[in-house]
Amino acid sequence: MKEIIITNPYNGALIDKLERTDADETFAILERSYQQHLKGTRLPRYKRIEILQKTAAIIEAKAFDLARIASMEGGKPLMDSRVEIKRAVEGIKVAINEISQLTGKEIPMGLTEASTNRMAYTTREPRGVAIAISAFNHPFNLIIHQVIPAIATGCPALVKPSSATPLSCRNLIDILYEAGLSEEHCRMILCENNVAEKLVADRRISFLTFIGSARVGWHLRSRLAPGATCALEHGGAAPVIIDKTADMELALPLLVKGGYYHAGQVCVSVQRIYVHESILDEFCSRMISLVKKLKVGDPLEEETEVGPLITPEEVDRVHKWVEEAGRTASILCGGKKISNTCYQPTLILNPPEDSMISQKEIFGPVVAIYSYRESEDAINRANQLNYSFQAAVFTKDLEFAMAAVKELKATAVMVNDHTAFRVDWMPFGGNNESGLGTGGIGPTMREMTMEKLVVIKSAYI
Repeated sequence: MKEIIITNPYNGALIDKLERTDADETFAILERSYQQHLKGTRLPRYKRIEILQKTAAIIEAKAFDLARIASMEGGKPLMDSRVEIKRAVEGIKVAINEISQLTGKEIPMGLTEASTNRMAYTTREPRGVAIAISAFNHPFNLIIHQVIPAIATGCPALVKPSSATPLSCRNLIDILYEAGLSEEHCRMILCENNVAEKLVADRRISFLTFIGSARVGWHLRSRLAPGATCALEHGGAAPVIIDKTADMELALPLLVKGGYYHAGQVCVSVQRIYVHESILDEFCSRMISLVKKLKVGDPLEEETEVGPLITPEEVDRVHKWVEEAGRTASILCGGKKISNTCYQPTLILNPPEDSMISQKEIFGPVVAIYSYRESEDAINRANQLNYSFQAAVFTKDLEFAMAAVKELKATAVMVNDHTAFRVDWMPFGGNNESGLGTGGIGPTMREMTMEKLVVIKSAYI
C-alpha cells in the first residue's frame, strides 16, 4: 500500500507518513456509511449538540498543538494558524445554533374545496451520505466547514483531505471520536484521486462538497450520479477598486493583509487593485513601504507574516507569471525567489491585460495595481474575467459605493474592507468559474438537507 509522505513546505523536513486507503476499503467504508443512512438510525439532535459541544471544548484545550501542526504541514504562519483554530471553534458553535433553525413550515390547506379536511407541513431531513474533498490552504477550518454541517444535520460523512495536509483532518476526526461520535458517522479516506473520482460517481453518494481547482471541481460535478447535489468552491482573481476619496490609512494595511495572507494562497486573496490615477503615485509609494516590511520565513516563528508556498513547483510557476508581466510592466517590489519554497511579496504596476497575472488566479504573494480615470472603466475591467467571488471598493462617496455594490460581478462586495474578509456564519461562495452553491456553516447545512412534505387528511381538521 502506498504511503502519503507529509513534509514541511518550508524546509522539506519529514513530518509524518500515513497509509493510503485502498479502493476495496474505500468502497467498504462507503457501504457502511450508506447502510447507516438507510437504517435511519441517525443521532438525535440533542446528541449531535452534545458531541459538537464536546468537540469545541477539546479543540479549545488543544488549540496550540492543533495550530502548530496545521502550520507545519500547510506552511501558514503560526499567528494565522492560531486564528484558524479559533475560527474552527466558532464555526462549530454556529453549527450548534443552526441545528435549531433547521425547521419546516406549515403549508396552508382548506383554500379550495379539494384541500379541505387536510393539514400539511414540511420537515427537513438529511439527504444522505456526504463526501467532502478538501484543499490544503486552511487544513483544519476547511474540514470544519465541510464535515461539521454533515454531522449537525445527520448525514454520514466521508472526507478526503488534501494529500499535502491530512494531519489536521485526522486530528479533527480523532477529536470527534473522542467527543463521542462513532466511526459510522464520519470517516477520513486517503485514497488515490482516481478512486475518489469513482467514489464521487457512486449512486450511494448524495452530496459532494468540494474545495479546490475549477478544473477538478467541474469535472467531479459532471461525474455525480443522478439526483446527487453539490457545492463547489474554487477561486478567483479578486478585484478591489480604490476611489479617489478612499481613506488610505484604512485601506492600505487591509489590502496588504488581504493580498499576502498565507502567501496569497487564499481563494479570495486581493489580486487586482484598480487605483484612481489622481492618487496612484501616493498609493503605490505607501503600499511598497508596507509590503517591503513583511517578514517572510519559517511559519513556525512567531514574527513570520508570510510563509512558503505549498510546493517548490508553485514557486516556479508564480515566478514565471511575474517574469511574463515584468517584460512590459513595472515591478514595484519583490519579483524574485527567496528560496525554492518562499517568494518575495511582489507588487506589479499595470501588467498587460492579457498576462497570466491579469487573467488567472495567481495563488501566490503577488498583487497587481492598475490605474484608471473613470469609475465605469474600473468596474468594467474588474468584471472582465469569468470569476465571480468576493470583490471590494474603498471610497467615502456613498453614491460610488452603491454603484459598485450593484455593478460589480461578485457574490459579495466589501465596502471599505479587503476581499478576504470572512466570518463563519455568513454565506460564502462563488458563481461562474468560481464555484457553485453557497458555503458557510448555515447555508451548507440547509443544502445537506431536503424538505419532506407531510399531508394528513381527517374529518376533524
